[in-house]
Amino acid sequence: MHVMSKFSSGERIHLVDQKRRQYALTLKAGETYQFSGQKIAHDTLIGRPDGSIVTLSGGKKMLALRPTFGDYVLKMPRGAQVLYPKDLAIIPMWADIYPGARVFEAGTGSGALTMALLRAVGPDGVVVTYEIRDDFALTAAANISRYMNPVNLVAIKKNAHEGIDLLDDKVPFDRVVLDLPEPWQVVPHAAQVLRSGGIYLSFVPTVPQIMRTVEALERTTVFGMIETFETLLRTWSVQGRSVRPDHRMVAHSGFITVARKVEPGVLGPMPEPEERDDGTHDKIDEREEEQQS
Repeated sequence: MHVMSKFSSGERIHLVDQKRRQYALTLKAGETYQFSGQKIAHDTLIGRPDGSIVTLSGGKKMLALRPTFGDYVLKMPRGAQVLYPKDLAIIPMWADIYPGARVFEAGTGSGALTMALLRAVGPDGVVVTYEIRDDFALTAAANISRYMNPVNLVAIKKNAHEGIDLLDDKVPFDRVVLDLPEPWQVVPHAAQVLRSGGIYLSFVPTVPQIMRTVEALERTTVFGMIETFETLLRTWSVQGRSVRPDHRMVAHSGFITVARKVEPGVLGPMPEPEERDDGTHDKIDEREEEQQS
């Protein structure tokens, strides 16, 4: 992404204080950054190496860093609620987003998931994203262009509930990824535009939403291997010999549902795992057997 390791005008950087709090700014020659009554000229930052210590006018020292993708997402302007980095990390894995893939996404929101998909498909892939709200689309476009300059993003103002259009070459999508309040409304359209073997993934925050989503997937008869799960992230404090989990964690943020488009006739609904006397389930044993083989 960056050929040189020094900051340049127009670049988004973060200043980090001793408590690891991060403050975002976009460098522009001639401007000044104000912080708690202290200031530093952007010209002082431009040309400095990534990871440098800088000193503000009142003597406060801070680290100047290029943000990681996760840091950038948490500090970028928001229209819609952004996904947490823990979900942005796992969605491309479970959706199996690969270099060169053709991916459909809805809705664009603030652009966080769009950027995660663009990073995964690489320059040879393409991401088509639908967003119906102009304010969200404008915020997302600014966030994406500030962090990356994709030539393989097709952003369209459209409600995915009304249907999904293939690109001009009429090649089906490899993946469909949805971050919408009612993904079940899009499931029939996803079934039409996904290639055989393609993957569907949606993210929703509540149990009633996943129930309706799974029902819609099963109703189409062309989706199998349907799974729903959530991810929980717990950090740990390591201070010498004092090692303990942190008092706060990023717990529930949403449910991820994945499915494969397959020829119907073999896979039915996922059976309930039978609980054994020791409290474990057959499904766990099956996965252990798969790992051993």
